[in-house]
Amino acid sequence: MGAWYWIGVATGLGVGAGIGLAALVPGKPATAAAISAALGAAAGLGIGLVVGGWPHAIGGAIGGFLGALSAVPVVAGAVRGGGTRFGVGAIVVPAALGVAALAFVPGLGYAEAVLAPLFAHRIRRRGDRRYAGLRILAKD
Repeated sequence: MGAWYWIGVATGLGVGAGIGLAALVPGKPATAAAISAALGAAAGLGIGLVVGGWPHAIGGAIGGFLGALSAVPVVAGAVRGGGTRFGVGAIVVPAALGVAALAFVPGLGYAEAVLAPLFAHRIRRRGDRRYAGLRILAKD
């Protein structure tokens, strides 16, 4: 395989690391986003250096940064909805490991770095709207 494959693997592993770190950083969403983005970029940089040289490290850092920023709205929404930080982490960290495992599929590491922010944007756009469900049938 060529260098493009390993750069994609480093990018995807960085996305997975960023998602996992975002689940573990406590605090308000803005503070958690800044801290987890920095930690995700650093973790991705380290992963990229282990996988290969500087191009891999740059891909890993970009992936870690984007993964962390993308996971913060999901984690913040789950905690705001009543979940505990540990409980949310217990769900998000295995999902991040799955994302990292998918990085070994050729080209999917790049796709993860593009799709994670798109999913986060979709979640932010939805905001706090709640599904009415059967509550609309309840008599007050």
